[in-house]
Amino acid sequence: MVTDNNFFMSLALKEAWKYQGLTYPNPAVGCCIISEDASILAVEAHKKAGNPHAEVEALKSAYYKLTNDSKILELSKSADIHTFLLKNHNDIFKTTSIYTTLEPCSHRGKTPSCADLISSLGVKKVFVGSRDLNPEAACGNDKLLACGIEVQNDVLKDKCDNLLEPYGMWKSNNFVFFKWAQRLNGTTDGGTISSKDSRKNVHAMRDVCDLLVIGGNTVRVDRPTLDARLVDGKAPDVLIVSREKEFDKTIPLFNVEGRKVIVSDNFEVCKNYKNIMIEGGANMYELSREYVDFYLCYIAPKIGGDDGLKKIEDNFEILNIEKETQDIIMWMKREV
Repeated sequence: MVTDNNFFMSLALKEAWKYQGLTYPNPAVGCCIISEDASILAVEAHKKAGNPHAEVEALKSAYYKLTNDSKILELSKSADIHTFLLKNHNDIFKTTSIYTTLEPCSHRGKTPSCADLISSLGVKKVFVGSRDLNPEAACGNDKLLACGIEVQNDVLKDKCDNLLEPYGMWKSNNFVFFKWAQRLNGTTDGGTISSKDSRKNVHAMRDVCDLLVIGGNTVRVDRPTLDARLVDGKAPDVLIVSREKEFDKTIPLFNVEGRKVIVSDNFEVCKNYKNIMIEGGANMYELSREYVDFYLCYIAPKIGGDDGLKKIEDNFEILNIEKETQDIIMWMKREV
């Protein structure tokens, strides 16, 4: 049987992109598992640092699909899932193939080694998109090969590398992304634009961000809180980019416990942070161009408003388009 490796890896990629921006300081990773006849058994992703890795989530789902043993669904900790699978797999994975956007990890950190688990389960073949950038976790492929598992590297490598790029950036320096929401006619003003699901997604990103950057005029006009209340998360530090240093301190963002608020006319402080989100409109877009790595746009199915990202001419490479909520969500890189 001829298997479309690119198709199955693309399923893993699509799932992983749903969690881009949410897994810091871990990379976003997706995994797809298929049976010998190429039936899809599982498509899962790593959802948050400390949670099971994508391969473990996928093996958990695949086990349930193959056995209908609901006991595994009660487990949420990676170590518990590892232990359960090792005790109960009964060689059901021996004819399966795994597609993972990132080389399975080889070390035991907050979670046990995925490479060890896959090796013990006797999976037939593993398809890998990107090689691991972390020296501690690398060499997972070597463990698989040593146990007689076939490994094929570089499946949709460029696309998997794009997914992994933010992780490489914050490991070596920092990762900066610019987020905005707009209507179908391109306007960004006039109050709430995106759906509640999209706003929860943004709040979840704030929860794992080190620093949130916003313009001074936006602070004065919108009087925001800029916290992560929709997901009961923590509020990041805030950099207000403004030439005017005086602000009304009753604006909610100044009164969040444990937060540091910096007011500056430049982005110099960003060098002290790893995972940085910039929120804003046209002015902030222009001011931050030289610092931004990725762009994240939420497009709401609405028309209205008066103003938007006008008089800006840029081309983008679309990395992923997601339509799981009411809005369209796009991750992009600006073409230089």
